[in-house]
Order: sequence, then structure tokens, then C-alpha cells
Amino acid sequence: MGSSHLDKLFSDLFAYQQQSSNDLPPVHLWNPPLSGDIDIVIDREGRWFHEGDEIKRASLVKLFTSILTCEGDQYFLVTPVEKWRIKVDVAPLFAISASRELRAGVQAICLTTLTGDTVVVDRDHPVFIDPESELPMLKVRANLTALISRNIYYQLVDWAIEAAGDNSSEQGLYLSSMGERFLLGQIS
Repeated sequence: MGSSHLDKLFSDLFAYQQQSSNDLPPVHLWNPPLSGDIDIVIDREGRWFHEGDEIKRASLVKLFTSILTCEGDQYFLVTPVEKWRIKVDVAPLFAISASRELRAGVQAICLTTLTGDTVVVDRDHPVFIDPESELPMLKVRANLTALISRNIYYQLVDWAIEAAGDNSSEQGLYLSSMGERFLLGQIS
């Protein structure tokens, strides 16, 4: 099944994902000089802390997430005129829910982050196991990733199939979404 056919088949899911992306400012166009470091930390569960206190206003966290960018292994809050380095423990976003749609024999997996980003798992938004931390991750946008919560990862494993990889000696659990396969773990 061709990619354009899948795009049409799941056009409602892609429209929802696009709406989520359209609400974001064009941070990729902003390149101000570094203003310095700010005492903001995003913990492994996607909670934001400023000077040790959790930022509990969801609207403020959502605003900060919308101006978040990553360069190499460093994270920044950027505006057209300011750029502040922050600390991220594991990943800047946290995937908290998953759903799946089956249409014409094709599966589409959608993940939603704590801050409301909705992502259709596909070639541009893969699920992967981080080689350093060995944690399940999702590419959400640009170079920002989400740690997939443990219960959502187990849900994905439940939806996965056991199959051989590219090398026939590699047996693994593969999640299928939008005609692509994503390795969730090796089977010995």
C-alpha cells in the first residue's frame, strides 16, 4: 500500500496531528545569541521545575514547551531575541496515552504527550529504544523526543508482533504503524 493511500486512509489522524503542530511558533527560524542558563529542569516524567519548585500551571508548561528547541544534547527556550539553556533529565516530553486505529488492514498508532502533542507513529515520528538509556522514545517534532511511559510501552508491546528483523537471526517485537515497523525489543 502506497504512502499516499495511507495518508488518505488516515487523513483525520494526520489533520489532528497537523493542528497540534500549527499551534507552535516558528522556533526553527529564531537564532538569537545565548542569553545564559536558567534554573529550569524537566524531569523524566515531563514535569517542569523552576528553582526546585514544580511549575504546576499547565498553560505555562505548554507555552514553554512550544518555544523549546534542542541543539546537540542541549535544550533551550528561545524567542526571537532570547535563548536560555535549561536542563532535561531524559527527554523534554512524556508520552502518556496511546490509541490505535485499524483501517483496511493497516494499523496507525497515535501517542499523546503530557503537554497535548498528538503524534501518529510513522517514518517521520518513529518509536525507538534509545541506545544509551535503553528507554522507549518517540520523535515528536524537529529534534524533540518524548519518553514513553512504562504503561504505554507495555500497551505498545501488547500491540506488537514477534518477527524476524532485517537479519533473519534477529528475532524481535515489532510495532507496526502506517506501514512501517519499529523494533520494541529483541527476543532471545
